Amino acid sequence: MTNRLQDASSPYLLQHKDNPVHWQQWGEAAFAEAKARNVPVLLSIGYAACHWCHVMAHESFENEQIAGLLNERFVAIKVDREERPDIDQTYMAALHAMGEQGGWPLTMVLTPEGAPFWGGTYFPPTPRHGRPSFPQVLVALSQAWANEQEQIARSAGAIRRALAEAAATKPGDAPGPELLHAVQEAFLRGMDWELGGLAGAPKFPNIPVFRFLWQLGDARGREAVHLLLERMSQGGIYDHLGGGYARYATDDAWLVPHFEKMLYDNALILELLAYAQADKPNPLYAARARETVGWLTRDMAAEGAFAASEDADSEGEEGKFYVFTRAEIEAALGDDARFFETAYPMPAAGNWEGRIILERRLPFNGDETRLAACRAKLKALRDTRIRPGRDDKILADWNALAISALVKAGIVFQEPGWIALGERIFTTLIQAMGEEDGRIAHAMRDGKISAAGLLEDQAAMIRAGIALYQATDKSAYLVLSETILAATEARFGDGEGAFYISADDAQDVYAPRGRSIQDGPTPSGTGMMAQAYASLFHLTGKDEYRAKTQAVLRAYGGRARALTNAPELLAAADLLANAVSVVVTGGAEDLVRLALAAPDPKVLVLRGGKVLAPEHPAFGKPGDLRAAYVCRGNVCGLPMEDAEILRQELQCST
Repeated sequence: MTNRLQDASSPYLLQHKDNPVHWQQWGEAAFAEAKARNVPVLLSIGYAACHWCHVMAHESFENEQIAGLLNERFVAIKVDREERPDIDQTYMAALHAMGEQGGWPLTMVLTPEGAPFWGGTYFPPTPRHGRPSFPQVLVALSQAWANEQEQIARSAGAIRRALAEAAATKPGDAPGPELLHAVQEAFLRGMDWELGGLAGAPKFPNIPVFRFLWQLGDARGREAVHLLLERMSQGGIYDHLGGGYARYATDDAWLVPHFEKMLYDNALILELLAYAQADKPNPLYAARARETVGWLTRDMAAEGAFAASEDADSEGEEGKFYVFTRAEIEAALGDDARFFETAYPMPAAGNWEGRIILERRLPFNGDETRLAACRAKLKALRDTRIRPGRDDKILADWNALAISALVKAGIVFQEPGWIALGERIFTTLIQAMGEEDGRIAHAMRDGKISAAGLLEDQAAMIRAGIALYQATDKSAYLVLSETILAATEARFGDGEGAFYISADDAQDVYAPRGRSIQDGPTPSGTGMMAQAYASLFHLTGKDEYRAKTQAVLRAYGGRARALTNAPELLAAADLLANAVSVVVTGGAEDLVRLALAAPDPKVLVLRGGKVLAPEHPAFGKPGDLRAAYVCRGNVCGLPMEDAEILRQELQCST
């Protein structure tokens, strides 16, 4: 028996290949061994950029005595939650069913059949702050397995029933304006109107929540989004030297991040920056968008797409790459140090553990050229340090979110190269990760697929294809989107309007097969599918897409409480009911660009009516008139030939 992670593709698993723990990868062999030895499975789930995963690895998984205890009494399995989010979602849901708060590393104990019966997150190597030590936990669980099998079986059965209940649909009426308004008001009540974001600490960007508020168009919701973006973009959660946003802040003022940077956060924030810029142009938004794309293209490029994440730690220390002492800044900037301090506070004692996390206090309208020169000097100093590790696997769903963001941001910030970059990444994903039946695989590294496609991959790719179709007028993107959609319906659909997370041919997922509408840091696959159907209805006029949107919404209509945690699905209901279709004829590309740059996510744009079904209100409009038709519901307005009139009309739609 040895550690068996040497052949893993996941950078996270490879971080653990030299542990004395006899780790195995998720699969039939590990569970067969557990059955043969009649021992439980210790499942540890994390990801490469996870700080507390590194802490537990160093404290426990690199410890020979703890490893010996684990090897003797368990079969140990390591899973990368980014490579296998389906496994992570199942066992995280099981932890919640036990009444425990989730997080990573996720530590679960399973029967040899994969049934969870106990779980937690991080455990220290010695008793600490009222928490038992990891060795104590291991001994107690192995003794329970030896002596309390009947009770464990009952516990596992109860958790299985809870998982089945959580995954169940409950048909009812599709969510209407009253529910959307109630959820909107609940989110607004939870706002921190001074510091931005949802009140309390830690603070996450929570972009699905804020995009929902933005789409609904209420002035308070728009104000909340602007405040969020301004505070995050000036806070320590933003990398003022290299670009990009960290995953979250540990405090309520956005100062102290967990320093890891995730592709999905930056994709979603980039798109929201574009909508905010379209509403109220702000040089801060433009700078952060360009800097974030600069970070993506400079530091995250991998295999024709983007890598998954950058680590929080370097040289075994969290944030070491990113922070400075005052003396370091003064030495690097010389006479400019005092000037720099007018924008970036430099307390002598530091603002975090004796060192300085850069945050900006000066509004973005000072001597930006001189400040940029100062930042360049500090970046040059920082670049001499050992960089944090990078998880360079390619994830289809996260890259697809980045494509959609690049398209919107490229239009709003007038950067056509970003749209072209989105096209290239889309082509890479189709060619390298596309399956014969139209599905998209989930994970790839070094040109090899390492995880099968999940619902989020399909839905995010459809979303990206729809965005590219509108921006470029290339019908191939619409065809590919509909091809992926058909494969998604065939392999992920439940036949009643909803979707499973994993495909019907997935062989290594613990039953019951999961379904979820809850948004986390990223949109749920179900929410994105409903939005895709609604978008395709308004772009094509095909009534089948309206019916399919309604079917998804009705599948969960009887679970009003669950819908409050599904802003993306609620946004689909709003999109279906209130979308604005702008049909541009006569080759008026200036009107197309103007419509594509609208601040309202419900504005959908197409040219010339080439794909319109007879049911679409713009069907039959003359193709030679240089004009734009704004269509709401079943009615199109008079042709608009003047760009300023169209701009005002689309502003009013928000």
